[in-house]
Amino acid sequence: MNLMIRERLLDVSSDFGRRLLERLRPMVRGRTEVGMHPYGGQLFAYCCFDRERVTAFELDCPMICIVLYGQKDVWLGDREQSFPAGSVFVLPAGVQMDVVNAPDDGAGIYAALRLDVKDLPEGIAPLSASERREAGETGFAPVPLSEDLVEVLCHAASTIADANVSETIKKLRLTEVLALMRPLPQARALYRLSLSEEVAWLIATAPSESWSVSDVAEELAIGASTLRRRLSAEGTSFRAILRRERLKAGRHAIASGASAIAAAEAAGYASRSHFSRRFRESFGTSPTGRS
Repeated sequence: MNLMIRERLLDVSSDFGRRLLERLRPMVRGRTEVGMHPYGGQLFAYCCFDRERVTAFELDCPMICIVLYGQKDVWLGDREQSFPAGSVFVLPAGVQMDVVNAPDDGAGIYAALRLDVKDLPEGIAPLSASERREAGETGFAPVPLSEDLVEVLCHAASTIADANVSETIKKLRLTEVLALMRPLPQARALYRLSLSEEVAWLIATAPSESWSVSDVAEELAIGASTLRRRLSAEGTSFRAILRRERLKAGRHAIASGASAIAAAEAAGYASRSHFSRRFRESFGTSPTGRS
């Protein structure tokens, strides 16, 4: 019985993979040049016609990869994973890996779509402290496909590739993909941030709060001294991040039509004059809003 259930699940998964290929293969059909082909700022098609191996490969940002033709083999240390056509998977940033791209025997081409995730859109949470602990060693495995995921991936790819679509809409499509993949352990590399980015994200969720180093350290499940030391190693400080995120919140309030007083309150400043002075220092203008 268990074997029958497993086979049925595999059939469903492969059906989703086939649907993904049917909708996305036209984006690379007819390509005859080897290499990366950009579709806008963060979506690329990669093609090759001979088996190739790339060693000590390292990404600047995590990516979502969809294999359309052939197979990609990836080694992270002594761990290997193969991704045939119809696979969706996530590769982490800042980790050296070896990859082999093997063309499809029939079509004679290896082709994949690569969607770079340079930062997390507003509303998409980074990994929590417990998720970071659970993740442990960086892993990688095929992302389980579903009808919804196939739909949002195809919608995002076609939208981002369309030069006539605004950047706002493209960002929305990517946000939909990241929101749907957020619960998946296989996608956790997309939601890892540097410590300074995690601190900034946390403060931005409630910029008017009276944040302290101890408060943030507790939320991130590390010691206060460790937090200071690691932020210093990243070239910043808690005070600098707190000020930046609060002023960003104030500027957003001003842009939304709030008064300078309301903007100061939204940014966590008890003194309007102090807020105005910091605002001018950062943005070169006064925080003028409704009177």
